[in-house]
Order: sequence, then C-alpha cells, then structure tokens
Amino acid sequence: MRLFLMTCVLGGAGGFMGSVLGGAFGRLGLFAGGLIGGVLIAPMSAKFAVYRRWIEAKQYTTTAAGAAIGFLAAAIVAMNTLSSPIGPLLSTALIGLGAIAGSRLAR
Repeated sequence: MRLFLMTCVLGGAGGFMGSVLGGAFGRLGLFAGGLIGGVLIAPMSAKFAVYRRWIEAKQYTTTAAGAAIGFLAAAIVAMNTLSSPIGPLLSTALIGLGAIAGSRLAR
C-alpha cells in the first residue's frame, strides 16, 4: 500500500512539475514536459522504495519500469478524459499499479 501511494503521489507530482517547466515552451512543451517529468520520477520513486526497504534491491529495475509504464498509461487515459475531472485524477492509480506489478515480477 505504501509503494502504491508513494508512486502515485510522486508520479503525479513529477508530471505536474514537468508540465509547469515545459509550459514555458508553449503547448507542446507543456505536454512533453509532463511526460518527461513523470517518466523520470519513476526510477527515483523506486529508489526511494528501496531506501525505505519497501522493496528489495533486486526489485528496483522492474518496479521503476512498471511505474514508468504505468505513468505512460495514466497520461494516455488523462489526455482522453480531460473533459472530466475524475478521469485524470483516477488515472494516477495506474502509476501505482504499474509499480506494484513491476515489484511482483522480480520476486
């Protein structure tokens, strides 16, 4: 549960910060920055999970990959549900689910 929540929060924050920074370069920069920020935060969130001993070191790579793939899936869902506030908000759960799936693959 901690891994799920932490990766959801950090992934969402990474996407937000990336889009804020990318927004300085226009609409395309906004979207590109959000994608880059979210994908780059995935390895950091997995590293933090190893540091907190929520996952073992051997689970790092698959957890980071799962969180990154989950973020990409969340971005696709969010982009297709922008007319509703619920879609983008709930899509962040895909980041946590990806991290959990990745951590389970390495067991």
